[in-house]
Amino acid sequence: MGCRGRAAADELLRVTAGPDAHGRPAVVPDPGRRAPGRGAHVHPDPACLDLAVRRKAFPRALRVPPPLSVEALTDHLDSRLAARPAPPARPTDLPTDRSWSNGS
Repeated sequence: MGCRGRAAADELLRVTAGPDAHGRPAVVPDPGRRAPGRGAHVHPDPACLDLAVRRKAFPRALRVPPPLSVEALTDHLDSRLAARPAPPARPTDLPTDRSWSNGS
């Protein structure tokens, strides 16, 4: 929704409109895809979320009046990124074959 890119449904995160912890209208993550009501899909990526917020896409897609808090969605994405394993380190201490270089 934010980046307007296409992806398979299992690669996207479904969100719905619901109350936040303080009872205010908010964008709520629905990872189980079972929450009632109108939903929208967004890439689980902070850059895509930022674009959706900047374009004011959540109120339009969910058909609710603004403002909508995205704090719950941001917390969900942060925890999801923290749980993701770190990519393997690139080996920088491996010897390289530089026999093609004459050193000049």
